[in-house]
Amino acid sequence: MSVLAAAGAPSIATQLAGSGLIGLREGLEAGIVVMILVAFLVKAERRDALKWVWLGVGIAVAMVVATFLIIHFGTSTLDGLAAEIAAGLASLVAVVIVTAMVLWMRKAARSISGDLKAGMEKALIVGPSAVLTLAFFAVGREGLETALLMVGYAENTAGSVWPLVGLLLGIALAAVLTVLMYLGAVRIDMAKFFEYTGAFLVVVAAGILAYGIRALQTGGVLPGANSLAFDVSAHYDAGSWYGTVLGGILNVRPDPTVLQFVAWLVYLVVVLFLFLRPTASPQPAPAADETATV
Repeated sequence: MSVLAAAGAPSIATQLAGSGLIGLREGLEAGIVVMILVAFLVKAERRDALKWVWLGVGIAVAMVVATFLIIHFGTSTLDGLAAEIAAGLASLVAVVIVTAMVLWMRKAARSISGDLKAGMEKALIVGPSAVLTLAFFAVGREGLETALLMVGYAENTAGSVWPLVGLLLGIALAAVLTVLMYLGAVRIDMAKFFEYTGAFLVVVAAGILAYGIRALQTGGVLPGANSLAFDVSAHYDAGSWYGTVLGGILNVRPDPTVLQFVAWLVYLVVVLFLFLRPTASPQPAPAADETATV
């Protein structure tokens, strides 16, 4: 069991809220991708290819579940300092991959609908295997991001199943919203959706980075475990609404080490700057590509 987790595992409500938000965001992103592919095939009167899309989605989901279970149960078999080191390394890997995906999505958000449709058009020419592969990678990319984002929750809850429950609830809600978007009952600007939720993911990733550094310091891999930047524990209520948000969702502690705090702050400033800076205007595209209404 993780030493950091043992120091004070988040409440059930906190675990549900944190993982639920991740499930909702990532589920909506993956749902939009599937919706675009399905809508294109329906409009193109190629319903025969839908089974290959769903098979690709199913394989991607299986990969995500396997990845999550490997991370969650693989590290939970370790004890003491070994668990801290494993959790810390897993967290740092997660931050690198999630950051790369978020920055990539920043450029791809405005053209993702057109790109998916163009890719599906080519895949239909190649055959079923190409359709399956397109669906697998389109959804698998989002799913892998989800599994990696769950590292922080899987490692600091002492083996609790509540993060997984919250994730599934968030994904279920995302599925309902996706169906409503497909039916035209809900409209969403995809560029704005990816912008706002991407910024949220950067903040979450900053917390995972801070968690990973603290775990490695506890494990003796990094120095400075006893050098605190500040300590406001006496004025910090972990059970309050702000304690739930800061601790359970964003992995922020009231007593960060100097290295932990500096890394968190530098990451947040640099990556948010890269993510939010203006991008070059894309080529004009049909209005249908700007929203998730089909």
